Amino acid sequence: MIKGLRTAIYPTPDLAAGKAWYTQVFGVEPYFDQPSYVGFNIGGFELGLLPDGVPGKDGAQVYWGVDDIEADVARIVALGASVHSAIQDVGEGIRTAELADPFGNVLGLIQNPLFDPSAVR
Repeated sequence: MIKGLRTAIYPTPDLAAGKAWYTQVFGVEPYFDQPSYVGFNIGGFELGLLPDGVPGKDGAQVYWGVDDIEADVARIVALGASVHSAIQDVGEGIRTAELADPFGNVLGLIQNPLFDPSAVR
């Protein structure tokens, strides 16, 4: 079952500079900091920085939180979506998938056992 909006990911060509800038903007340190991804808890939602993206061209990615990504992917595909990007483990048990809705939009899903939306800073 969809739990609500969880994550907005911004492509960031310079991850270290992006991490430093967003730390200053929001006044919090990242809760997840790896060379492949940096995640901040901002008001109960995740702001993620993804390296090597081209801002403006790649655009932001939005992910909806789920408890059981396999079940939700199957359910949404049965409702007419297609798999845009298969379920993948992106590190430390965090799993994502991207589905294409019948209208051409990308619907992102994330199962993230590390992110606690109640731990608002």
